[in-house]
Amino acid sequence: MLPKINQMMYIQTESEEDSEPVTLRSRVADSDEHNIYIEIPLNEKNRRLYRASVGERLQVYYFTQDGVKHLFESSVQGFRKESVSLVAIRKPDPEQITKDQRRSYLRVETNLEIAVKIGDKMRFVAVTEDLGGGGASFLCERKWPIVPNVVIGCWLLLSYRGGSVAHAKFEGEVVRVLPVEPDKHLVMLRFADITESDQQKIIRYCFERQLDLRRD
Repeated sequence: MLPKINQMMYIQTESEEDSEPVTLRSRVADSDEHNIYIEIPLNEKNRRLYRASVGERLQVYYFTQDGVKHLFESSVQGFRKESVSLVAIRKPDPEQITKDQRRSYLRVETNLEIAVKIGDKMRFVAVTEDLGGGGASFLCERKWPIVPNVVIGCWLLLSYRGGSVAHAKFEGEVVRVLPVEPDKHLVMLRFADITESDQQKIIRYCFERQLDLRRD
């Protein structure tokens, strides 16, 4: 599957400064028969835009909605200036894209407030234990009637670097419920219904969170 317009992409290249691998984040803006046009990549480590060079080789990966990581090799073909500057990278043939079935979405430990809705009337706020592009887990009081296989509505408030925030809404299917404290249990769920845009918001948050955890 070729990446789509607005698809979040992650790019690994070599830093000219210290020759250590650098991971960049960008988004697909356009494509044609030969190239994919992406926004100027952002270096998540130093929060600077990355200056690519024509001919530079890239390792690119992205996640589809079903949680599968897709990878391909590419190279910088040139640049296109419109209202915003775009980087042209070589478009892979579909057969050149590989799927990494061994890994699902990146999952990180994080404590975020999550609003939960059970049925039409029951609502409460809990705190996440971890979050990923395919699901989440959270702690809540045992008084709430949550059991495996039930589908619940959830809303997350995601805070990014630089101060921007986003909301992500989804329906989650409860996979497991574990008692962890005298009056609380841990609810593990997978996304049962989520838009691709909201899923990409969560993936972006997890990516930034992982970088922060590596610094600590």
